[in-house]
Amino acid sequence: MALTKDQIAQRIAKEVKDGYYVNLGIGIPTLVANFVREDINIDFQSENGVLGMGPFPFEGEEDPDLINAGKQTITTLPGASFFDSAMSFSMIRGQHVDLTILGAMEVSQNGDIANWKIPGKMVKGMGGAMDLVASAENIIVAMMHTNRAGDSKLLKTCSLPLTGVNCVKKIVSNLAVIEIVNGSFKLLERAPGVSIEEIREATEGNLIIEGDIPEMIF
Repeated sequence: MALTKDQIAQRIAKEVKDGYYVNLGIGIPTLVANFVREDINIDFQSENGVLGMGPFPFEGEEDPDLINAGKQTITTLPGASFFDSAMSFSMIRGQHVDLTILGAMEVSQNGDIANWKIPGKMVKGMGGAMDLVASAENIIVAMMHTNRAGDSKLLKTCSLPLTGVNCVKKIVSNLAVIEIVNGSFKLLERAPGVSIEEIREATEGNLIIEGDIPEMIF
């Protein structure tokens, strides 16, 4: 059974380590803050100028002055700080962020990512994605494995305009956990009830399958 967006975020939360500074991109990545273990200390950073984001607020408790880069209302944890975007991008470009979690439209087997533009459709711009993928050493992508037509989004070569080249380390999709290794997708885990053959059919790029592939544990 394919994962929901919340389950993708829940699985990615296992990759977050104590003491990390983590940037969450727009979409599924913003959900990760809801699933981080309570016994570890994480500082979530948003490029609009927030360090110390907490989980999403409960309905009725939103503060319209507290938002993330995607203009969603957020909460902040004790010790949180606020600053301008110049300071925020100095943190990003200075490689002070340990982990970046992004959504993607396409990822290539070489680790290229396309997540900002579909030709012919109006977009507001690349935003901070280019800086994030150019500066972060650890990038995890949260995405659907296929598009609405059922076509693979894990490709030999991206067809959409690139955001970054050879930068993605790991992908958590609704079907699998996959690592980029030597220009190929390596299958690490599969979603509960999803077969290896289903993942193989949904992956256009070269897929490495070695040994028994365990189901994800949340």
